Amino acid sequence: MVFLAGPRQVGKTTFALSFLGPRSTETHPAYLNWDQVGIRKSLIRGQLPPNQELVILDEIHKYREWKNLIKGMYDTEKSSRRFLVTGSAMLNIYRRGQDSLLGRYHYYRLHPFTYLEATEKLNLGIEDLLKFGGFPEPLTSGSERAWRRWSKERIERIVYEDIRDLESVKTLEQIELLSEELPRRVGSPLSVKSLAEDLQRAPATLENWVTILERVFYCYRIAPFGAPKIRAVKKEKKLYLWDWSTIEETGFRFENMVASHLLKYCHFLEDTEGYPMELRYLRDTDGREIDFVVLKNKKPLFAVECKSGEKQLSPRIAYFKNRTPIPRFYQVHLGKAHYGNAETTGELLPFSEFCRKLKIP
Repeated sequence: MVFLAGPRQVGKTTFALSFLGPRSTETHPAYLNWDQVGIRKSLIRGQLPPNQELVILDEIHKYREWKNLIKGMYDTEKSSRRFLVTGSAMLNIYRRGQDSLLGRYHYYRLHPFTYLEATEKLNLGIEDLLKFGGFPEPLTSGSERAWRRWSKERIERIVYEDIRDLESVKTLEQIELLSEELPRRVGSPLSVKSLAEDLQRAPATLENWVTILERVFYCYRIAPFGAPKIRAVKKEKKLYLWDWSTIEETGFRFENMVASHLLKYCHFLEDTEGYPMELRYLRDTDGREIDFVVLKNKKPLFAVECKSGEKQLSPRIAYFKNRTPIPRFYQVHLGKAHYGNAETTGELLPFSEFCRKLKIP
C-alpha cells in the first residue's frame, strides 16, 4: 500500500485520481471517500468495488478502527489489488495503537507547489508564489479576493471538520484563536509559556493544541542544531506554517517560504530514498542565528540564511563556519546579486538560483 498525506486542499485527491485515468473524477468506482455515508457502510462491511485493481481510500483515518480495517483488506486482497490511502493528517501518527502495519505500506507526503513547479509547470513567477502561497487553488486563481475566501474557509475546515473528527477537543473555538495567533509567531523560537499567558490557558494545554495543529498540517516546528563548539540553544523550536501566504510581514513570509521548500527537500529524500533527513536551525545563547540547517543521517549538509533584500553576506556565516562542521553556507534573497563560494566564504544568491542548484522538487 501507499499512504499519501498532506495538508487539506494541497491536491491529494486530484493526484490520486490521476492514477485512475486522465479524466477520472470522484465518481469513479475505485475512489472511496470515507465522508460519504454509503461508502462508509460498505467499507465497514469489508466490501470493495469489483474489477478495480487500484483502490483509493480517502480520509479513512477518521475511522477509529481504520488501521485494522485496511490491514484486513490488504492481507486478503494484496495479490489482486493495490491500495492508495490518502488523508489530510499525518497517517503515520493516527494509528490508534492497533495492530502494526509495518512492512505493508510506503509513506509519502504531498507538499504545496514550490518554485520550480510554479515556474516550469504553471508559468508563474516567484512573486505569485510569495503572495498567494503554494496551494493550487489560490495560486492558480491569481485573485486576492479568491485567496481571502479560500484562506478563511480552509481554517474553518481544519478546525471544525478535521480536528473535530480526529481529536477529543471540546474548545474548538480556542484552537481557532490559536491558529489566528500563530502567523505572528513565525520565524522565532516559539515560547509555549508566553503563548499560554496570552491565551490564558495552561502551557500543557497549548502544547497539546499546537501538536494537534501540526498533525493536521497547519504548522510545523523545527528544532535547534546543537553544534558541539558553540553555546547553542537546545530547547525552543521555531514555528512555520504550511500556508505562508497568511503571514503579513514580507521578511518572515519569505523565510517561511524558504523553510517550506527545504522541508519538502528533506521529505522527498526521506520518503523516496529512505535517508533520515532533518530540518533544523542554528542559534547560540548570544542570539547569533542561521535560519536553517539541513541534516542527512544526523550530519549537516548545508545551512541557509534568508534575507528579503540584496545585502552583503551576514557576518554570522563566517562566525558559524569557523565553529561548526557545516560544510556549505548559502544566503538567499529576492534580488539578483550572486557572489561568493558556499564551501569557503559562503554564497549569496537569488532564491530562484538556489532552488535550481539544489533541484528542490
